[in-house]
Amino acid sequence: MAYSMHCALPSRSYFEALETAEKRALHSFFDQHVIEDDELGYFALDEGDYNILPVHLAARVVHTVHGGMLDEF
Repeated sequence: MAYSMHCALPSRSYFEALETAEKRALHSFFDQHVIEDDELGYFALDEGDYNILPVHLAARVVHTVHGGMLDEF
């Protein structure tokens, strides 16, 4: 699931997307990516929404937070 925040300052939207990704990663098996977008600035994307991250999105990943849940049981 992608979460976006519109913000006039690119650095602020980056840190908001990063915060969202970090919070979601704590409760997810999937990696959370911060994606750069020309219109939105930055947004958080849950890798679990895609079988394989599409090339057009993978090319815009600026940071990844690894999922915090383990599937070892």
